[in-house]
Amino acid sequence: MIDTTSSCTSAADGSLSADEARRRMREAISPLTGRETVAVRDALGRILAANVTATHDVPAHDNSAMDGYAVNFDSLAGDGETSLTVVGGAFAGKPFSGQVGKGLAVRIMTGAVLPAGADTVIMHEATRQDGNKVLVPAGQKRGQNIRRAGEDLACGGVALAAGKRIGPAELGLIASLGVVELIVKRRLRVAFFSTGDELVSLGTPLAPGQVYDSNRYTLYGLLTALGAEIIDMGVVPDQPAALEAALLEAAQNADAIITTGGVSVGDADFVKEVLARLGEVKFWKLAIKPGRPMAFGKVGNAWLFGLPGNPVAAMITFVEFARDALLRLAGLDPIPDFPLLSLPAGNDIHKQAGRRSYLRGAVAVVNGRWQVRTMAYQGSGILRSMSEANCLVVLPEDCAGVKAGEMVQIQLFEGLF
Repeated sequence: MIDTTSSCTSAADGSLSADEARRRMREAISPLTGRETVAVRDALGRILAANVTATHDVPAHDNSAMDGYAVNFDSLAGDGETSLTVVGGAFAGKPFSGQVGKGLAVRIMTGAVLPAGADTVIMHEATRQDGNKVLVPAGQKRGQNIRRAGEDLACGGVALAAGKRIGPAELGLIASLGVVELIVKRRLRVAFFSTGDELVSLGTPLAPGQVYDSNRYTLYGLLTALGAEIIDMGVVPDQPAALEAALLEAAQNADAIITTGGVSVGDADFVKEVLARLGEVKFWKLAIKPGRPMAFGKVGNAWLFGLPGNPVAAMITFVEFARDALLRLAGLDPIPDFPLLSLPAGNDIHKQAGRRSYLRGAVAVVNGRWQVRTMAYQGSGILRSMSEANCLVVLPEDCAGVKAGEMVQIQLFEGLF
């Protein structure tokens, strides 16, 4: 069935705004509940299914933040230099066992446990040495250059919350707690296929009117970067029966299905029709460019994202809409926002009001200032422009063009895919 829920953010032709489409996807999708236990190194890129709790303080002891001398602040004179007697050394893993009383100092290295009786560290570069004496200048502050026990993590506290995606920093943090295994969300399973009688697999000679199927390779890269378990179902011909069989098979084996092509209004575009018969269509048209025809719905228990067939439109609708929905389904919480940054346009940009535009752009320094220029070719079939660009220039629905020098918002590719 087709969802006919009205929205104040729908255009007269039924197309949804980008913001309304994201809202509907966010509200419709609930995270998966499956989980598994993995070794720490195998957890890179996975999503935590349970909190990681600190079993001890990190750091475990008060320690020095730099090389220098550990002293008792009350030993220091208010004015002029103070001469202290150096009575030993403290090293990382080899603490000083004595007491630092008044008039004494201990040579200490970065990370070494702060000796008993000491409450301040004087950086080495600030001192002068005279035999077994160290001369400390005035102007020191009590407690300086010390990292306190539990400053990073306090025992019993939540180090990482469920829903967090594990990156290199998280691996190091987990290792600092001595954790050996983690409970993570099971991997999201995504089936994908392309539709179109004109599509040919790699290695097959092209006949007139045929093109190689590039979309599946783009999706392979995008889904792999998300950490999904992927099921490549190849190319499905423009036949309702074949499409129906492919969707039913995909729904049996995957949590989500991604198709490319077949969602427009052409005579051979059957995705919306078949989807409405098998399940439900939440929406199928967006007020954006490129990528106006995009279907979102459900077949069985699997969410379906019907992306346009043009390569650039397929990629942009994935990163702007399907990506966040898939991450929510996988259990990532919260979904990180990719900031829109403002830069001056390096060229005039032509646009008609009514749809949000995602233009390929290149950010660079020109005459000592950062600016962004849109790529010369913006056709939705020119995939090379996505490779040469490093950002998207995002122009809102009410924008009717931009003059060179005016500020525009951009979305950098780095981290987006």
